[in-house]
Amino acid sequence: MFSIKNVLYFQAGFGVLANMFLVCFYIYIILGHRPKPTDLISCQLTFVHIIMFLTGGDILLTDFFELLNIENNIKCKATFYISRVMRGLSISTTCLLSVFQAVTICPSTTLLAKFKHKLKKYMIYAFLCMWSFNLSFSSNQIFFVGAYTNVSETKQMKATKYCSLLPMNNIIRGLILTVTTSRDVFLIGVMLTTSTYMVIILSRHQRQCKHLHSISHLRASPEKRATQTTLLLVFFFVVLYWVDFIISTTSFLLWRYDPVILTLQKFLMNAYPTITPLVQFSSDNRIIIMLKNLQSKHHHMYF
Repeated sequence: MFSIKNVLYFQAGFGVLANMFLVCFYIYIILGHRPKPTDLISCQLTFVHIIMFLTGGDILLTDFFELLNIENNIKCKATFYISRVMRGLSISTTCLLSVFQAVTICPSTTLLAKFKHKLKKYMIYAFLCMWSFNLSFSSNQIFFVGAYTNVSETKQMKATKYCSLLPMNNIIRGLILTVTTSRDVFLIGVMLTTSTYMVIILSRHQRQCKHLHSISHLRASPEKRATQTTLLLVFFFVVLYWVDFIISTTSFLLWRYDPVILTLQKFLMNAYPTITPLVQFSSDNRIIIMLKNLQSKHHHMYF
């Protein structure tokens, strides 16, 4: 029987392979060609998603730890901390991608236009801030997780195969939930604001093209395709995040996880990292051109 765990393994395997191909593509573009400002952000996002697959929900890395015979408490804290950091980096990087794409397509008459030529400079600072913030933000959570023992006796809440949330009073529980939710709501608010701005810019550009009856503008520009890709990624992220947020918050407040609900949450957590490379494959013509060039070189090599 094709079990739910097999579905999760297939999802993780496909997601890792797709994101690894995407990372190789972005490294190829960044080192050998003239990359767009958003290519560095997209490269980091795909790298983060690979680590999310490796550390998320009893898949891959936890099995690797089991082969090394590492103590359950250590593997629990390590995988939980890394997965929390990567989750924070995923939402932060998606937000950054949305902001940078909005700055890239903004008209030259707007206030944001003066930042266009400084995007690469600000990007390095943004990366440093993101990593520092998320590494420190999630560090306190390792004190509230431990190796899974017996839930009925210790009032632990099982979160993964090896990991469970340790008992905590309502004040600490509410504080953790409030701080985490505040961060996520702020970043999603920025995403939605920049996405609305990009939609306005695109619709205004579309009206101008129709008004001028310009044939040259009928074909989507690279900037327009990149903007549509970013909007699509933000849409998928926001929808999947809120479904996951409702499940997580409800379970956290009630202090119980149903096994079926936990499995569903694992699937949702990996859905966005799985969808992201598919969206980027379908919208970035450079990937198709690179594959055609590789196919042509391979053909000439043998014939």
